[in-house]
Amino acid sequence: MPKLKTHKAAAKRFSYTATGKIKMKHTHLRHNLGHKTSKRKRSLRPTGYMSEAMLGHIKKQLPYG
Repeated sequence: MPKLKTHKAAAKRFSYTATGKIKMKHTHLRHNLGHKTSKRKRSLRPTGYMSEAMLGHIKKQLPYG
């Protein structure tokens, strides 16, 4: 069976943790920050984790995580 290709766009955005979860950065924190509340911006700061619903889809794109 041939080697599987990694989806490079996904590889730049997501990474695996040691326990197999998928880390990601939250969206909506790049521009137009003036009208967002401090609470909302603060909650977007820490690393997010992929939901169980999307896990299989991303694991197909990152086969060697």
